[in-house]
Amino acid sequence: MTDDSITPASGGPVRRTLRRSVIAVGVVVALCLVCVGGTTLSLLGGLFGQNPSAPLAFGCGNGKKVDPSGPLPSISGLVEEQVHDAAIIIKVGQDLNVPPRGWVIGVATALQESRLHNLPDLGARNDHDSIGLFQQRPSMGWGTPEQVADPVYATGKFYDKLVTIAGWQSMPLTQAAQDVQRSAYPDAYAKHEAFATEIVNELADGAARAAGSLVALQCTNPGQIAASGWTVPLVARISSGFRTPSRPTHNGTDLAAAKGTVIHAAADGVVTIVACQAHTASGAPYSCDRDGSLAISGCGWWVEIQHAGNIITRYCHMMSRPLVVVGQRVTAGQPIGHVGMSGHADGPHCHFEVHTNGDDSAAGAIDPVPFMNQQGAPLGVRP
Repeated sequence: MTDDSITPASGGPVRRTLRRSVIAVGVVVALCLVCVGGTTLSLLGGLFGQNPSAPLAFGCGNGKKVDPSGPLPSISGLVEEQVHDAAIIIKVGQDLNVPPRGWVIGVATALQESRLHNLPDLGARNDHDSIGLFQQRPSMGWGTPEQVADPVYATGKFYDKLVTIAGWQSMPLTQAAQDVQRSAYPDAYAKHEAFATEIVNELADGAARAAGSLVALQCTNPGQIAASGWTVPLVARISSGFRTPSRPTHNGTDLAAAKGTVIHAAADGVVTIVACQAHTASGAPYSCDRDGSLAISGCGWWVEIQHAGNIITRYCHMMSRPLVVVGQRVTAGQPIGHVGMSGHADGPHCHFEVHTNGDDSAAGAIDPVPFMNQQGAPLGVRP
């Protein structure tokens, strides 16, 4: 455990129970910490690995046209019929010029409603008169039974409603899906976002890593939200990588930024932790409202957010009390605090750390650079 890690005193069974009660499956943790001073620069699809001077290596996908009638790739967890139905959802979105974020929402909704099976009337097992991929009800005006049983028609009706919702591309997936579906289980869609993103990337050549419309698809710019629902917590150069030879216990990526730079929520979620952690070598408390140093341990003011898709992000070493409180729902890109150097730091920066499988210890840490690359919110800047 490094000096800027979260110690057991700040977590434990109570915190884990809270996490499971909010969303319920494994975890990806991203940490923003403050270490080394730097300059905030622009980003347009830049990707660096552990070497801060590495060249660009990021591609955001091109959203290639999908042909459901042609050969389709195998996708782990889906049978051929489900892949075909997912391809139809994407193809209809492309034909209607719905941006890739809509495809992700559509696939996630169908995963929840029908598990991507075009369900017929199931008789006594039916939920009212629900039919098809989206379990649309003829009695609620979605169309005739024959129409909503047609995946192309049903998908078109889903998109017709989706695009009328103001701000649908920037709102949480579960909210957008619920505004269309009016489900009795409005929070159920969120858990499918990560898998839906994977499906869209696989079938449409990485389109969920991009932003914009089908006819103007582009890599995600600073401040934009990728079709996956992710954005960068802040724009900054990478000053230190994940578990480098010189820092083998460094479980994240340091993003050098000026003190006071706004830190944003990397995705929609619920704030689960807001706390101060800083102490001297002897264990004596140290204020998070003043700059720390390398002689101080802990990550200072920090925030933890639990997201849909079994993901948690954590942001540390803020310069002052964070802008959010426990239990608050936040959206991707929402300001949550400011870069500082409270706790263990010799200058301001953002350390971004990723953990999986619900394991927020060092054992669960993975390199955040490829993770954010996959989300279409790459860390780093152009050289």
